[in-house]
Amino acid sequence: MRKFEIYRNMRKQAEIMGLSISLFALMMTSIIGSLMVIIFSFGFIVILTVLIFNIVLYIALIYMTKNPSHFYLKKVFPKTISNKKACLAYTHKIEFYQN
Repeated sequence: MRKFEIYRNMRKQAEIMGLSISLFALMMTSIIGSLMVIIFSFGFIVILTVLIFNIVLYIALIYMTKNPSHFYLKKVFPKTISNKKACLAYTHKIEFYQN
């Protein structure tokens, strides 16, 4: 009788060439733009510059994919949670009714 493994990575993100879909789209946009630059300004230095730029971009995107913790700028949750109303109009209404 044949045994099947249980697929537990249902929520794992799809990847193309090691990049998520949005980062892969960014890479393809960069490559298409680079091809446009090469076509309209043909030169050996331009070709080398565009090639180096695309290689560096790919390495940076792979690094971002493998180590996402280095690029989080904001914390997910606030330090304190309060039920206090933060609206200025609300505080003015309270002052108006109290006077």
